[in-house]
Amino acid sequence: MSDQSYGGTAARWLAPTLRAAAGSVTARLPTHAADATASAWTAGAIWVAMLGYYYLYEGETANITFVAGSTLALGAAVTVLSRRAMFSAVVVASLVATIVWAASVKRQTMNMVVHAYDLFFYLTSWSTFSFLWADQRRLVVTLFASLALLALAATLAWRVDATRVRRSRALVVLGAAALLTHLGATYKGERRHMQFNFEALYVSSFFASWGETVEALWRGSLLEAADRGSGPARLLKPMTACDPTTKPPHIVLIHQESLVPPALFPGLDYDKSVDGMFRSQDGLLHKMRVETYGGASWLTEFSILAGLSTQAFGGMRQFVQTFMVNKLTDTLPQNLAQCGYRNVLFYPMLKNFVSNEKFYNSIGLGEVFDLKAQGAKTATERDRFYYGNALAEMERHVASSSQPMFTYIQTMSAHWPYDITFEPGQTVAGGGPGVHPEMHEYLRRVSLARIDYDYLMAELARRFPGERIVVVQYGDHQPTATRMLLGFGEATEAEDATMTRDALGFMTYFAVDGINYTVPPLPPHDVVDVPYLGLVIQQAAGLPLSDAWRERAKLMTLCQGRNYGCTAQPSVLAFHRRMIDSGLIVAR
Repeated sequence: MSDQSYGGTAARWLAPTLRAAAGSVTARLPTHAADATASAWTAGAIWVAMLGYYYLYEGETANITFVAGSTLALGAAVTVLSRRAMFSAVVVASLVATIVWAASVKRQTMNMVVHAYDLFFYLTSWSTFSFLWADQRRLVVTLFASLALLALAATLAWRVDATRVRRSRALVVLGAAALLTHLGATYKGERRHMQFNFEALYVSSFFASWGETVEALWRGSLLEAADRGSGPARLLKPMTACDPTTKPPHIVLIHQESLVPPALFPGLDYDKSVDGMFRSQDGLLHKMRVETYGGASWLTEFSILAGLSTQAFGGMRQFVQTFMVNKLTDTLPQNLAQCGYRNVLFYPMLKNFVSNEKFYNSIGLGEVFDLKAQGAKTATERDRFYYGNALAEMERHVASSSQPMFTYIQTMSAHWPYDITFEPGQTVAGGGPGVHPEMHEYLRRVSLARIDYDYLMAELARRFPGERIVVVQYGDHQPTATRMLLGFGEATEAEDATMTRDALGFMTYFAVDGINYTVPPLPPHDVVDVPYLGLVIQQAAGLPLSDAWRERAKLMTLCQGRNYGCTAQPSVLAFHRRMIDSGLIVAR
């Protein structure tokens, strides 16, 4: 049976069935109130069951305290309105059950649990809901069936509940539950940036996401922007045609996982021969400021491909790729496609990791060779493995097409953990005497990365003697192995390394080189913020710029390489407003 016939049949069956069930049950209910004691005991049993679930499945004590307090506060609020204890317990328990079901299903299909903003993301936009209906129709029907059953359960509980709680007492419970929630939230600290992806903390994650959701709704958009009418009225036009005077060079963009130039850390004893890998064709080290430390590579990816700071998304920044699917125009890959490029991504994970594939496809990266497609045995193959796959595909392409190619390669060899030896059969330089064991292992991996990068550059020159190629590489974030060099202890987790935006821990690099190609002058700024790297790539390849990317070039000059932290921040926010008003960003 097709999804269409399934949805139609289910919808036609569901409504009369629920009405009949409600009628048959309520018809048998006694007209007199049920015993208040029985209702109270039923309410208590429901609350014990919910708290038992939290104890088993909602993590550590602090997290359990937070989610229990939040649930009790919600129940107390319903009781203040209804004065019915059992009714409140049934309503809250039904909501919790629906959250658990929806979160588990979403995690299975999208590798991310339910976020409060989902309610507004999917249900307040007809186009988004239509996409969800077409893509996940069975789940939509099941969700609405669950909500209908919730309404039925609430109706029945209202009818039989004989308790009548004084509102003053319910308010006392509400205050105590709010305090408990606050204590739990304070004790558990900031939400882990991978909590919505790798942990099954379904209910607490949903409750914790309301703060950033309310912030985004209050702001009026996911992206911080100037108020309407506060900036220039001229709209920005997307690139609809690109006519380079000559065939553009191929572009190879390399996401160097966790790589940072060791030279940024004075006094660190390491093999200085690796320094050349981090320099551009001009012989200089170009520093880049990123917006994450020790993980969350997708934040750096997003900024490069979209030309936007994730900081401008506030508390929603961890979910930019999920919530910005089909909402961005004039991205780096889209503009390259307008200039005739074939866009290909060599991705070391499975396509559905943090729902990345849908985001990539929506911004112009239609061909994704993931872990399975590349025949990888693990997600942490040596860099040469990914380079080999990319070189083979480039050879096939060049042999059959005159089209320029944008090849985006993501590596993984320098990824943590650093308490195990990567490629133990390889003898390469690590750290000198006194270097922390984790840093020693990390420096070994830097040496391996340099060897493999040298291999890539040599093979590009050998295999494509008649092709012009721009090679751009960047470090997506620093490794956790640097935390001891930043003043933190060994036990500090990456997410607990609190730093200002100007801290050394957010510094990596970008490097631009050429094969049969002379790279034009690179930005002269001491540090370039990550949202400008897409601009640097287009300028290095000598490509025409769209209106929006020309504005970014002006901002980079005005802000001396800064973006979100620019002293002329109103100019950045005015640019965001023009992007929104021009339809290049749908920020809701």
